[in-house]
Amino acid sequence: MTVTRRTFCSQAATLLLTPHLLSAQTQPQTKPPSQPTARPDVAAIDHDRILAQANRYLTQPPFPLTAFPAPRSPGTPHDFYSEAEDYFPDPANPTAPWVQHTAPNPDAFTAHRDALLNLGLYVPALAAAYLLTSDTRYAQQAAAHLRAWFVDPATSMTPSILYAQTIPPAKNGRPEGVVEAVHLAEVVQSLPFLINSEALPPEELTTLTKWFTDYFDWLNTSRLAGLARDTKSHLGTSWLLQAAAIAHLTEPKDDRPLTTLRHQYKSSTLRAQIVADGTFPHELTTPNPYRNTLFNLDMLAAICLLLSTRFESVWDYELQDGPGMHTVIARLYPYFLNRGTWPYRADATYFASLPIRPPSLLFAARAYDRPEYVTLWKTLPPDPPNLELQRTFPIRQPILWVTRPKPWLTPATPTPPKN
Repeated sequence: MTVTRRTFCSQAATLLLTPHLLSAQTQPQTKPPSQPTARPDVAAIDHDRILAQANRYLTQPPFPLTAFPAPRSPGTPHDFYSEAEDYFPDPANPTAPWVQHTAPNPDAFTAHRDALLNLGLYVPALAAAYLLTSDTRYAQQAAAHLRAWFVDPATSMTPSILYAQTIPPAKNGRPEGVVEAVHLAEVVQSLPFLINSEALPPEELTTLTKWFTDYFDWLNTSRLAGLARDTKSHLGTSWLLQAAAIAHLTEPKDDRPLTTLRHQYKSSTLRAQIVADGTFPHELTTPNPYRNTLFNLDMLAAICLLLSTRFESVWDYELQDGPGMHTVIARLYPYFLNRGTWPYRADATYFASLPIRPPSLLFAARAYDRPEYVTLWKTLPPDPPNLELQRTFPIRQPILWVTRPKPWLTPATPTPPKN
């Protein structure tokens, strides 16, 4: 048989390739090295930490505001009251307004502030533990705290913080007091995970939701809260985080509040707080610029998470004449990676204790598909070492923010914010 040039080339190629093909088939297949992910298993990473905290809190009884009488408060025992720590009374004139000092006043009343901070520690940790284990003990203990603070008429808190950060003998608080309630945001974020536990009966869920609806109304109608909202710093961000968390809670019933807050974030918050280089100039002039910058970033990241939808990512929004969150995260990431590169004044206190593991890095990693953010997030210490730093670390259980809960189906809904 005559062998053509084409047949010869084909047979030669087969003879040359066959040993390599057989070798490849007989060699053990090596698994490619695992690649960093922008969506880590937060439940696995935080599992032991969450259960350790929740197990401590299982024996911690509720301590609502009524357990801490405030002798100088102009309100009732149910009203939140705190005093500015950097003000002292004038010994020569006790009835005169307190005078500002650089040192803290050990006699300033802060028990309500600290009790609300503890509530923000207990309920989210217990809710996260219930999410991980389905152990109803955690849900029942969380419900006991919620019942004492927001349901039981004998102990529940008035849904406002009108007397926060008061300077005696004044009878009203100051806009700066709104930041003391920022820990309510993660308490609100915990609620949908407790629905199926049966720890809170339907009538208590309705009362609980009405409390937060009334507080949402106060945030949007009070002159003091309005001044806080319009502040160009972490104070205004703390207002927006609280409002967004409550509006997100009842979104299945009414999405108008979230729509309004989304517009406010895009039209006011970004323009007021972020400059072209991606920094927060109003935080850089405070005594603790590094801490407050990280505090503000964490809250803004949570706000982006709450305000984004399947159809619109607030994370990607940028002003025509300025930056958005993408620029901010990119600018601040090196200062998470190495605190020593911080180019501004060091904090007056606890600078060496920072950064704590920031939820903003985890949330931004998911939003922008940046695995290196997760890699750094996992290496940082997860919990602040003292209560002062806890006050500027309001998101402690990121599992509650990255896990989709069942819809919240209670009937009450907040009214839209007023511009």
